[in-house]
Amino acid sequence: MRNRSSQSTSRADRRSLVCNLLEMPVGCYGPGMTTLRPRPGAGTAVDAPEPLYSLDVMNQDDVPEVSRVERRCFANPWPASAYRRELQNPGQNFYVVVRESLVTARKSNSESEEPKETNVDGSMAPVKPVPRRALLPISLGRRQDSGGQQRPAIIGFAGMWLAFDEAHVTTIGVDPTRRGQGLGELLLLCMFDEALNRGANWLTLEVRVTNAAAQALYRKYGFSTHGTRKRYYSDNNEDALIMWSPALNDPEFRATLESRRIALERRLGGRIEPDGLSPFSDSMRRTQSP
Repeated sequence: MRNRSSQSTSRADRRSLVCNLLEMPVGCYGPGMTTLRPRPGAGTAVDAPEPLYSLDVMNQDDVPEVSRVERRCFANPWPASAYRRELQNPGQNFYVVVRESLVTARKSNSESEEPKETNVDGSMAPVKPVPRRALLPISLGRRQDSGGQQRPAIIGFAGMWLAFDEAHVTTIGVDPTRRGQGLGELLLLCMFDEALNRGANWLTLEVRVTNAAAQALYRKYGFSTHGTRKRYYSDNNEDALIMWSPALNDPEFRATLESRRIALERRLGGRIEPDGLSPFSDSMRRTQSP
């Protein structure tokens, strides 16, 4: 076993040797005096991933995933064959899906404090910043369509039938783990927009008498109850409320709809992909202008 004095001498000798080689006074050498540059990327920080949502018209490739989400949402889901049949008649039906991607912003420390390194002579020199990448996609949960294209995971869906001057919302569902974030409202707004685009004057739907959260959302958009369908839901024979919207072309309702649109856009905070089917696009609003 070596004693402490021999270790101290050995370290001192090594330090003296380094300083002599560098032509520096003994005792001036410190660990920070190095010519080594930081490892590339060591000065970057990655924020926690945030969701980015996109809306698409539902297609046949989406049906298996929609069915998986629906089984998580409802006790009596539609069979996949029902969706496939509905999608064969787009002139009378309209179905959409909402997808979720996770993105994260990588930022360099240079944005807040410029990192520096110490030269051999003791001077400070800035470290060349690592180039910033604004968005780093995370492909967790992605699916491939029939063409081999990767697409973000579906987390919600909605659809309706159209007949004469009425639009009948048949389903709105959001994965239980994604509820409370405004996505059900986003899907409902899409139903309103498409009903207006197709010239419908009314929107109607059924909702379970015990589904207070859904009823609150519908009343927020002006729906009112106009009857009851007894034992409508086959899983437990629960009654359904029949709800109708105000007249879609009523100026007062249109003003309310636009105020709800603006509030939802603020709530979602720019997390809707603008290139897809978005209820916040200017082209959508121009199409709907009375």
